[in-house]
Amino acid sequence: MLIIIFVLTIILIGMIVYRSRSVSNPEQVTINEIENIETYISDIYMWKEITNEALPIFDNINNANELWIWEVVKKNLEEFELDYQQIQDKGKEIFGEDFKKEFPKEGSQSFEYNGETQKYYPTETNLDNKEDRFLLNTIEKTDEGYKVEIIEYIEDYSKVIEGENIIIIENLNQEQIGQVSEQDSEQNIQDIVKRNIDKFSKKQIYLKQQDDKLYVEKVEN
Repeated sequence: MLIIIFVLTIILIGMIVYRSRSVSNPEQVTINEIENIETYISDIYMWKEITNEALPIFDNINNANELWIWEVVKKNLEEFELDYQQIQDKGKEIFGEDFKKEFPKEGSQSFEYNGETQKYYPTETNLDNKEDRFLLNTIEKTDEGYKVEIIEYIEDYSKVIEGENIIIIENLNQEQIGQVSEQDSEQNIQDIVKRNIDKFSKKQIYLKQQDDKLYVEKVEN
């Protein structure tokens, strides 16, 4: 049992160290900061087939694509029967006090309104076999928080070659950059992305830190 615990501890440490090394300038931020940034971006990173872009460009959160905004809210909900205020409150929780968008009371593509129950219900999300992914590239501290550069890529799980499930790594132009076996780890995929970094799209994300929480302010190419 002690041997198993020791091995698992070594694996966990290795994962944390690897994650920190995936950022070009880890000396400027702590491992805890990197993990918090990655978690927050994962919460707001969507699906291209639903919102057209997994993470759209905007200069202010209130100017961001509305479908993306409410899909982010839907993705982060734990309940499936909501009143109007619960949806609004979740938007503030994710995007901060500067978030001024008002959810349409008649419902939207993301939430259907039921007049009988006077409740809103998340709509069904149909996804394909391609998973939208990102990799942290650089993190710079700013006066208000962080400027984060991410590398965007796609993992295509639809391919089977000679009876083996294959993951195809694509850029956002649907160009195949590499492939791995489904048995390979995420580290193998990230290694391919980093070796071919110039073939992938990048975005700059400006995050504001307030009361130990992160909020996205703007996103640039």
